[in-house]
Amino acid sequence: MSVFHHKVTKEQANTRLDKLLTDINPEHSRSQVQAWIANGLVRLNRQMVKANYKCQTDDVIEWEIPEVKPMEILPENIALSISYEDSDLLVVNKEKGMVVHPSAGHGSGTLVKALLHHCDELSMMNGKERAGLVHRIDKDTSGLLVVAKNDAAYKSLADQLAERKIVRKYEALVHGEIPHEKGVIDAPIGRDPKDRQKMAVTDSGRSAVTHFRVIKTYPDYTQVECQLETGRTHQIRVHMKYIGYPIVGDSKYGPRKTLNAGGQVLHAKTIGFTHPKTKKWMEFKEPAPAYFHEILAYIHKMY
Repeated sequence: MSVFHHKVTKEQANTRLDKLLTDINPEHSRSQVQAWIANGLVRLNRQMVKANYKCQTDDVIEWEIPEVKPMEILPENIALSISYEDSDLLVVNKEKGMVVHPSAGHGSGTLVKALLHHCDELSMMNGKERAGLVHRIDKDTSGLLVVAKNDAAYKSLADQLAERKIVRKYEALVHGEIPHEKGVIDAPIGRDPKDRQKMAVTDSGRSAVTHFRVIKTYPDYTQVECQLETGRTHQIRVHMKYIGYPIVGDSKYGPRKTLNAGGQVLHAKTIGFTHPKTKKWMEFKEPAPAYFHEILAYIHKMY
């Protein structure tokens, strides 16, 4: 393990130890830093202290960063809903609750492991942990993703994504009644400076553009279609919160009082792209799953 040192400056005084260490180590989350402290890998003035200790000027922090063992990525026999497949790519309709790729705390049951079992070949240009993935959607977002089986397909699709040529439309249910028929949200998104586990609209963020149109309004709720022009992390969830209409069921960006939907009511219903080999335009649509309609039916009964 590597050992690091830092002397607390005047400007950093009265900052919690876990927050300061997270600021110093931006590639690690606050929960990881808290785990280092709990496991005795952090000392302050050669003493063990708690995560909530308020650092003082000239305090010396010493910490060790544990080595991360490579994650074993093995195929798993998990059923997939496949909308289309050929020798170059497949379009998968991911179910709500499935994590797209393995990560800390999500080693099994992921889409990537299901894909490795299903396919004889997947592009590894993005690494085995993200085998075949050209883009991703959140765990509790259902819907369509395109997956590349070979490197030529991956490069073509990744280029289309970067050039904003892939069509991605989502259906969502948000809090509040949107008074407009449609709109465009053009607001940069980056890491939330107050909470590294979240994204936020921030001046230092990357360009992010979401187009939306109203499908139907209910008292206190609106059903919308959102089309991504860019693809930032949590983009629709952050943008809808930013304009005052957070997504129903979103525990990260929505209000505390929301409908219990097991996560955000958000479905990737349409994806369109030019086929890497045939150069023909392809577009796929999948209707929102049963849980989405159950929430709408519940709202309808409320009024």
